Amino acid sequence: MSQRLLVIGEALVDVVTDASGESAEHVGGSPANVAVGLARLDHVVDFATSLGRDERGTRIADHLRRHGVTVLPESFGDAPTSVAVATLDGDGAATYDFDLHWDLPEVRLPAGTAHVHTGSIGTVLSPGERSVTTALRTVREHGTVSYDPNIRPSIMGDLDRVRDRVEELVGLSDVVKASEDDLDLMYGGQSAEQVMARWLELGASLAVVTLGGEGVSFLVRGGQDLGTAPTRAERVVDTVGAGDSFMAGLVSGLVVSGLLGHPAARGRLRDATLEDVRPAIDRGLATSGVTVGKAGAYAPSLDEL
Repeated sequence: MSQRLLVIGEALVDVVTDASGESAEHVGGSPANVAVGLARLDHVVDFATSLGRDERGTRIADHLRRHGVTVLPESFGDAPTSVAVATLDGDGAATYDFDLHWDLPEVRLPAGTAHVHTGSIGTVLSPGERSVTTALRTVREHGTVSYDPNIRPSIMGDLDRVRDRVEELVGLSDVVKASEDDLDLMYGGQSAEQVMARWLELGASLAVVTLGGEGVSFLVRGGQDLGTAPTRAERVVDTVGAGDSFMAGLVSGLVVSGLLGHPAARGRLRDATLEDVRPAIDRGLATSGVTVGKAGAYAPSLDEL
């Protein structure tokens, strides 16, 4: 596939310390997971993030490159690589401590960039959030945008401000995906259908809400009915990275269907029916179904779907 996809957002190291004091480090970050997921589905993927010129930054970059993702050079800066520390007590309950740096400079979109995906912490933290907005406005002139709010209240702060920021980005997006937990945090008391309808009014053409073991629901601008689809998971080992895997599969399916990737695709998505987008929904459910059947944020290849 020749279209270049750009993912913008945080990549960090998760440090998990158990009750005995033993620690293990893992590469994390929702947008990083989406970038890997798209590359594993045979897309050409660039990634813009904020990494330090340190051992952890090198480890993250090597992890991404190993999976076929190109890390843009402006991703490396003077601030240290972000770290999330989880400390487990004797019952397995975790307390978290974050050392986050989001000093993303202006992102120079690689030639041929047809679509930009963004989401999570990097869309709301200063100063880098400004660079995210600029990139989305730039790509809309010749490509399309997808967005996953991935709400983290302990990091993002005041939810009223977060909701305003989410709605600003929804207005710049063609596709928005969120979890039912995201909606409960931002729009408590409103149904998923009500929130998705609002997002379509703000400018999105497809809104999707993941419902855990109940599958997904979705709305398109071109129709009034609510679409639903059941989970494809046959067994669940854990749900780490499941939402990111679904997002990668959804974007991949929409690009393959000609509903993302250039201005004409934006027009087709605005007129799309539920059945037009269902193959992409099914690809997202297939990828996340494989992910939950394995430990950690596993990203499947096309051959595994």
